[in-house]
Amino acid sequence: MLNGKSILITGGTGSFGKKCTEIILQNYKPEKLVIFSRDELKQFEMSQVFSEKDYPCLRYFIGDVRDRDRLYRAFYGVDYVIHAAALKQVPAAERNPVEVIKTNIIGAENIINAAIDCDVKKIIALSTDKAANPVNLYGATKLCSDKLFVAGNSYSGYHGTRFSVVRYGNVVGSRGSVIPFFKTMRETGTLPITDARMTRFWITIEQGVKFVLRCLELMHGGELFVPKIPSMNIIDMARAIAPECKHNIIGIRPGEKLHEVMITDDDARHTLEFDDYYVVEPEFDWWSNEKHIANGAKQVPEGFRYASNTNNRWLTAEELKELIKDR
Repeated sequence: MLNGKSILITGGTGSFGKKCTEIILQNYKPEKLVIFSRDELKQFEMSQVFSEKDYPCLRYFIGDVRDRDRLYRAFYGVDYVIHAAALKQVPAAERNPVEVIKTNIIGAENIINAAIDCDVKKIIALSTDKAANPVNLYGATKLCSDKLFVAGNSYSGYHGTRFSVVRYGNVVGSRGSVIPFFKTMRETGTLPITDARMTRFWITIEQGVKFVLRCLELMHGGELFVPKIPSMNIIDMARAIAPECKHNIIGIRPGEKLHEVMITDDDARHTLEFDDYYVVEPEFDWWSNEKHIANGAKQVPEGFRYASNTNNRWLTAEELKELIKDR
């Protein structure tokens, strides 16, 4: 569906954006692929790998999702938008709440308005497991963002712009994640562990990108897509990365959860299950679950909850080592 289309990635120079660019250029022939981000240095560095000379469809566009006028300029003639821009560091968000609100919430509103007015066909926004029953500001802003994108379908009117959301867990090896941190700390002989009971969902960046592109094709507008991915205990992860290291229990940081949830039991009543993902359906009058049931979906049971500690899929130490060996 991307062949001959114009695609824009917000936050295009981040971990997700770079991998998404790579996969799109390898597998599709878009008319135009716009990398929208605010950092000129990162755009320059990315252009050394993906140059406009080697890939004539590429455009590097400096801008910020906080700047509504700039979004209008960038979205002109675009068919699909993949929204990956966000401020996502939990401790930084707690210390700088207004800045995170401006990017994650006001930025989402700007994208929705610009997309509708510029007749963008589809928008898919990246969310996070921290948006389900949030306990920190980052998760709360992403929950607001999710709600905004879902509601955007109700007022796109005759423009017909459709919005959906993808929610998944921690990305293996992404910037600021625990895996590169543990790799750095193993030189000291001791790894700081927040809580030995802690669990998290894990997904690779390649899996995340491919799932987002798949959902871009499957979406009707208003769905929240959640992939079925494995969990891992923090101690098992530490032992896999640095088996020779001692552990220093430091306690859970402000704004952190012991376990992550991607689908709450309150969402279960309107959640459908497929073989390898879930769809949390919108509660719109015009929505019909026949859109997905026709493709083999089934309603999850009452009281269902998709959490990292009760997951039925777990990542082994050997599997983790295989995933991070080249990272």
